[in-house]
Amino acid sequence: MDHESIDLLREDLTAARYRVDVLDAIWGEQAGSALFRGRRLPAERALERLRASGDPLPPAATLAALFVLGDTVPAEEVAAALPRLGVAGASALGLLGRASGESGWSALLDLRPYSFVDALGAGSWWVVSDLGEAVLGRALDEDHVLGIGGASNTLSGLMIPTPADSVLDLGTGCGIQAMHAARHARRVVATDISRRALSLAAMNARLNCIDSIEFRHGSLFEPVRGERFDRIVSNPPFVITPRVEGVPQYEYRDGGMVGDALVEQVVRQAGEHLTPGGIAQLLGNWEYRAGPDASGMLDGLERVRRWVSGDAGPQLDAWVIERERQDAPTYAETWIRDGGTRPGTPGFDPLYGAWLDDFEERGVREVGFGYVLLRRPALTGAPTLARYERVDSAVGSNPIGLGDHLAACLAGHDWAARRDDAALLRETLVYASDVTEERHYWPGHDDPVVMTLRQGGGFARSVPLDTGLAAFVGACDGDLSVGAIIGAIASLLGVSEEALRADLLPAIRALLADVFLRSAAP
Repeated sequence: MDHESIDLLREDLTAARYRVDVLDAIWGEQAGSALFRGRRLPAERALERLRASGDPLPPAATLAALFVLGDTVPAEEVAAALPRLGVAGASALGLLGRASGESGWSALLDLRPYSFVDALGAGSWWVVSDLGEAVLGRALDEDHVLGIGGASNTLSGLMIPTPADSVLDLGTGCGIQAMHAARHARRVVATDISRRALSLAAMNARLNCIDSIEFRHGSLFEPVRGERFDRIVSNPPFVITPRVEGVPQYEYRDGGMVGDALVEQVVRQAGEHLTPGGIAQLLGNWEYRAGPDASGMLDGLERVRRWVSGDAGPQLDAWVIERERQDAPTYAETWIRDGGTRPGTPGFDPLYGAWLDDFEERGVREVGFGYVLLRRPALTGAPTLARYERVDSAVGSNPIGLGDHLAACLAGHDWAARRDDAALLRETLVYASDVTEERHYWPGHDDPVVMTLRQGGGFARSVPLDTGLAAFVGACDGDLSVGAIIGAIASLLGVSEEALRADLLPAIRALLADVFLRSAAP
C-alpha cells in the first residue's frame, strides 16, 4: 500500500470539500437519496445544469462525477480536482483508468464521502469500494467489494458504543465496521477471506487516519484462533446461495456453505472468542423449514436458539431479534437482482430455478432476517438472558442511538436479574423520559377500554396495560418503593396484594429490560 499517495489523496479530498453536505448542496438531498438506492439520473441532471451555466464544476462535483456517477472526465479537470496526487498518482493507486477510445479518465473504484452520527457525535469519512452495478452497467464480479449500504448502517447503529479494549470485525469487507469500532476501542482486528477486500479496507483506514486496526486474511475465526475479544461485530456473508455450477458465488455475501450454516457456525463459535462479559453482534438470516407442527414449519428463531445452546462451549446470554421474513421465492428474487441479474433477462430464470431447487431440497419455506446479540457471562456468572423475539418496527437505514438503547436494555435486564422479588419490592423506580401513555374510551364513558404504554426511542415498542400495571407505572416517580406502590394499588382496587404482586412483578421486570422503567437510584 502506497501510504504517501493515500496521504496526498486525503489532502486533495479535504481541499476539494468532498463531503456529503457539499454534494447534497450541489445536487440536492433527493438526488443523494436516489444515489443511495443506486439511481444516478437525478444527480446527473443536476450536474448537467451546472455545466450548462458555463462555470467550471467545483472540485467536489468533478470528483463526484468521476467516482460516484462513473462519468468520463477530461484529464485537465481530473488534474484540477486532484492537484497533489495528480492523474498519474490516482492511476497508480488503482483509482483511475484511461477511458477506452476517449481522451478522458474514468473511475476504477467508487470513492465517496460518508457521514454519520454515533454516541461520540458527528463524524465523516471517505470510503473506497468497488464500482456498483449502476456504474458498471452489468452484473457484479464475484470478488466485488461492497461499499456502504443499508445493512452496513444498521449494524454500525446497533453497535454497543461503550469503550472496549479489543474488537474483532469478522468479515470486514470495505472495513466500515472496523472503522466504527475503532472510535471506541483501543485495538481492532479485522478479518476477511478476500485479499482484495482487506486491501481496500486498509486503504480506507489509512485514508481516514485510523491506525488502530490490524488486518488479517482468513475464513471466519481461523485468523484469530485462540484469541478473545471484548466485542465481536460481523455482517457476515450470510446469503443463502445454491451450491451448483452457474450460480455466482459473490465473496461479499456468500460464505460458501449450504443454507444458513455460516450464520450457525458464527453463532456456535463466537463464545470461544469472547472475554468474560464480552458481546458479539451480527446480522444474519435463518431458514424456516417444513416440519410437523400445526403451521407446517419449524420455527427459524427456534433454530437459532438451538445454535446458541447446542454446543459444549461457553453458555451465552442471547438476544435475537427477527425484523423480517420472506417466502422462499421472494428471497431468491431479492438476491438474484442484488447480483445484477434482472427479471426478464436470459440469465434470470436459470438462477431462479437453482434457488428454488435448493430450497425445496431442504424443505425451506421462508427465511427470517435479523440481529443477533450474544454475551459471555462474567467468570462466576451463568446466562440470565434468552430472548428470541420478532420486532415489527423498522430500524431503518440509519438507526442512530440503537446501540445506546441496547446497552441500556442489557443494563436494565442485569439490574433486575441481580434482585430477587423481595429485593425488587424494596427498590424505587421511575419511568423513562420517552414513555407516554395512550387511553381510548367508548364515547360518553369515563373508564378507558384500551390503555397502551409507548416508547418514543429505541424500538418504539408498545405495551398493553391493564388497570394494575397502568396505575403502577403512573406512580413510578421515585418516591415510593415497588412494594409500597403495589400495596396501595391492591387496597385501592380491593384485590389481594399477594395476587397483584405475582401478576405485576414479571411485567415490571420486562419493562426494566426494555427501559420503560429505570432504577431511581443514581
